[in-house]
Amino acid sequence: MAKKSLGQHFLKQHSYIRKIIDVADITADEITLEIGPGKGALTEKLLVFGSKVIAVETDKDLIAFLRHKFYDACASNILNLVEDNILNFDETVLKNYDMPYRVVANIPYYITGAILEKFLSSQYQPTSMTLVIQKEVADRIMMRGGKGSILAISVQAYGIPHSFGKIPARYFSPEPKVDSAILRIDNISRNNFKKCNEEHFFAIVKEGFAHKRKKLLSNLELKFPHVAWMNIFSKLGISEMSRAEELSCDMWIALAIESQHVV
Repeated sequence: MAKKSLGQHFLKQHSYIRKIIDVADITADEITLEIGPGKGALTEKLLVFGSKVIAVETDKDLIAFLRHKFYDACASNILNLVEDNILNFDETVLKNYDMPYRVVANIPYYITGAILEKFLSSQYQPTSMTLVIQKEVADRIMMRGGKGSILAISVQAYGIPHSFGKIPARYFSPEPKVDSAILRIDNISRNNFKKCNEEHFFAIVKEGFAHKRKKLLSNLELKFPHVAWMNIFSKLGISEMSRAEELSCDMWIALAIESQHVV
């Protein structure tokens, strides 16, 4: 029985489980970190590829179920089941395996943002993340409709997101109220912060979106009055009438680079 308090919605359609596997592009020379394996439908497919799977599950009843279901895989150390809340899990321990890792998961909607922040901003980042998340959130991350958000800019600052289509709600048990989507984030790194201070970048993004009805220039001038924002906007070709949601991630990075030395 799924636990509502943990946001559990188990994917029951095998064709979509296979699609997640295809999108994740599992290889034997990387660790696969699965978040919330549930009843092990995805775990079973991951083990086929011969890579070591570390599955983090907070539900002690499911841990017991999984240890029985995958007894041989656990005994042979191909599968490592970890009873923990993923937000408390120390991903830096994966360095001990001396190989990179990727994240693959059908995650609870209510901790999507926290999971993305944890792994994308980690000092030990995954090579990629393949996640089943709420479709509306995936669309926001992809900035469909031309409107940016703090979440979209944050994800795009660390990697390149790709959406791989909708999973209708009816294919989950229990059935959620909204559809899901498969999102993969590739090329995860801190390359964007080689010339741009990471802390300063997120500070101006946060302030830029602080008052959505106000123009971006007004928001930035309010928080950082000593920066010559008008000159920076002019240099970068940004209209002083622009709002935060209209800027691409690249433009936010350019703003951070131009302003970081005077903040």
